[in-house]
Amino acid sequence: MVDTSTNVALVDPVWDRITEEAHEAVRAEPLMGGLVHACILHHQTLEKALSYRVSAKLTSNEMSMVVLRDVADQAYAESPELVEAARADLMAVFERDPASHRLLQPILYFKGYQAMQAYRIGHWLWTQGRHDLAYFFQMRVSEIFGIDIHPAARIGKGIMIDHAHSIVIGETAVVGDNVSMLHSVTLGGTGKEEEDRHPKIADGVLIGAGAKVLGNIKVGHCSRIAAGSVVLSDVPACKTVAGVPARIVGEAGCEHPSVEMDQMVGVRS
Repeated sequence: MVDTSTNVALVDPVWDRITEEAHEAVRAEPLMGGLVHACILHHQTLEKALSYRVSAKLTSNEMSMVVLRDVADQAYAESPELVEAARADLMAVFERDPASHRLLQPILYFKGYQAMQAYRIGHWLWTQGRHDLAYFFQMRVSEIFGIDIHPAARIGKGIMIDHAHSIVIGETAVVGDNVSMLHSVTLGGTGKEEEDRHPKIADGVLIGAGAKVLGNIKVGHCSRIAAGSVVLSDVPACKTVAGVPARIVGEAGCEHPSVEMDQMVGVRS
């Protein structure tokens, strides 16, 4: 990778590994050459590759890829924290998802990772006051990936969304760092209330498939929410909750639930 402003070679082990994996993928399956070159090998940095990938996925007859790519490039250039979050998300998926064997995979194939990076650009637009374009990003993410995240929602880094089908995250939701969630999770409201109405998820939380966390409630750090649970009240830190409505059924069972990804819940009699 080269810093174009100084023509000095920069060391980026993550990007170097991604490009090595890309070359290996083309050697193993030449028919993938066009896609891999367009998405990875034609670019000098991860952010340029993500700018291309996000804009290629979200483009439509209503908004050209060129326009979307310009927006993404501007976001990454003006907000280095977006690149930091993208890298943390990438490592989270690689380390926690047993189906991820290469850093290349989330960028090319995993809609949870792709949708998160598109959301991050939409959130950047929202913070810039460009609400209509942010809403467009939200709409296209929902249409393409089946994931509906309001651009005003605040989400930390190191996020892993596995399978990622039917994820809903509301406008005033807050999600901390290093959170893992599976498909069909809802972080929603409880009705037509306005103002601050969505959950606040602390760092290191694991949210199982199909779980619904509703209302302006707090889920403490390093807690676990069992699959299919409906959470309507605060969850203390380092606890496991399960059921409809969810109740505390034990300790979290490990120091970092979102990393361990242990979803086996032993319900107390």
